[in-house]
Amino acid sequence: MPEPPGDAPRKETDIARRVRAHGLARGRTPVEIAADIHEQCGPLFGTTRIKSHRLAHGVALSDIVAQVRALHEIDGKPQPKLGETLLSAYESGYKRPGPAYLHYLCAVYRVEPAELGFEGPCICGHGHTLRAVSACRAPARSPMPPADRRAAASRPLDEPDALVGHVVVPLPDDRHWITVGDSRGPDRAGGPLSADVGEEDVVLRRTLLQLLAGAGVALDGEFLGAVDHLRRRMDDTLVNATVSPTMLDQWEETTLGYGRLYQATPSLRMLCDVLLDFSEVRRMCDQRQPVELQERLCRIAAQLAGLSGLIMINLGDHRLARSFFRTASTAADETGDRALRAWVTVREALVPMYYGDPREALHLARKAQDLAGRTPSVAAAMAPAVEARALGLLAMRGRSDAAPSARRALVRGRSVFDQLPKAHTSDLAFGFTERQMAFYEGDTFTNLGDHKAGDEVLSRALTLYAPTDWVDLTLVRLDRAACRLHAGHPDAALDVAQEAILELSEDHRSDILVHRARQLGAAVVARHGEIERIKSFREALSGPSVSSPAAPRPRPAQQA
Repeated sequence: MPEPPGDAPRKETDIARRVRAHGLARGRTPVEIAADIHEQCGPLFGTTRIKSHRLAHGVALSDIVAQVRALHEIDGKPQPKLGETLLSAYESGYKRPGPAYLHYLCAVYRVEPAELGFEGPCICGHGHTLRAVSACRAPARSPMPPADRRAAASRPLDEPDALVGHVVVPLPDDRHWITVGDSRGPDRAGGPLSADVGEEDVVLRRTLLQLLAGAGVALDGEFLGAVDHLRRRMDDTLVNATVSPTMLDQWEETTLGYGRLYQATPSLRMLCDVLLDFSEVRRMCDQRQPVELQERLCRIAAQLAGLSGLIMINLGDHRLARSFFRTASTAADETGDRALRAWVTVREALVPMYYGDPREALHLARKAQDLAGRTPSVAAAMAPAVEARALGLLAMRGRSDAAPSARRALVRGRSVFDQLPKAHTSDLAFGFTERQMAFYEGDTFTNLGDHKAGDEVLSRALTLYAPTDWVDLTLVRLDRAACRLHAGHPDAALDVAQEAILELSEDHRSDILVHRARQLGAAVVARHGEIERIKSFREALSGPSVSSPAAPRPRPAQQA
């Protein structure tokens, strides 16, 4: 049924849900409803025929995967490797199912391959639209009386007492399979979005598959809406959760692995990976766990939300970054761990450090120190260093008492850092490393105008960073460019900054780095006017970068 022009939903799932509701009300079959969905959603969203059939049944990817696995089990075959990501790739048109998987998908939906958008006959050589009984699939049993066979053959196609497929085995009365056409069972009433796997998972998987395929990805409102919806769902379920300690061990290892790799992996790719795991953790939080397991689960949620906030800083979206840090704070509060809460707060201070008011960064850094207390921890060492950087920025703006306070804060931070165990100084996200400490010290000296000390410390920091620590490594090089500017060499400063940006591959050229380079260009213009070199510098920075379209762009006065 065509959508009413004044009340047309904007999302694919909304349109599909409405078309399905009207189709069911008119007695249309799922195949007919799928055709209607494809007709309406295809031109707007590129909805494929195979996806239209799932939407027509109002189920999630996980339901279809479960039915394919059940069919394999009945056939006595090993469990297939088909998962939600691969099925999503079929639905997005990035991959074509092989003959075996196509056979089972046709069996699940009771259609032929052409109706799923794939040409050619099925390998089974049989039709999938009619029920039949196969002796090879039926367990040994006494022959079915003729009357019963006639009753089974005349049973309506949407009756859920037997598994959907091109061949049906009569099942004992005490076994009930939920099929794609079944209205029973949990989470069936609300359509695709009511299933445990939400549409945000589909959006994230589709983006990840595009990145893996090397396709260009433009962040749009659908992606950002999925990201924020996922964060909100975590907020909603933090207070509600049965997992094993072994499973939590695996999640903790995975989370720490992200901390070690997050600067070496392109920001958008890392965001997809982190949020897909974040979604899994949210599902585990849906019901209350035993206290000791709940605390560990909330810790993982806080770390993943905080890491998502860090990636959003890199992408230049400070609004979503703040939202993720709020979610991380909620999760951290559930653990009762002040050190974790302090880590979230000091990481949040980086948002105004790069995209806001350094006075707010100073406030958050001092708040993190209060939360950390006197026990040596990651936040207890990092917070004074962040405080020093914020004071350095304020000193550049003319605050007279900021410079001595910044130097004292660096001394405090170094004193705590020297007491940290090795486990706390091993990664760039959840720890605080020697190379980060050197970077923060050099950045502070540079902002205070002590370009000689700043360049010396930053040079040492460069030797400590791994070549793949792209974000901090580039920020250090941009700080060294600022040292050249303070020393009175604007052309050299622009050369160093331009080289640092252009050496990055396109997928590593995140907004935070380009933004910092533009700030340097603006500082050159403020001190030396429109010098000849600035034009080519601007052209070099006009190339593609990875950022969030929802992030506010720098004002013209801030641009290089």
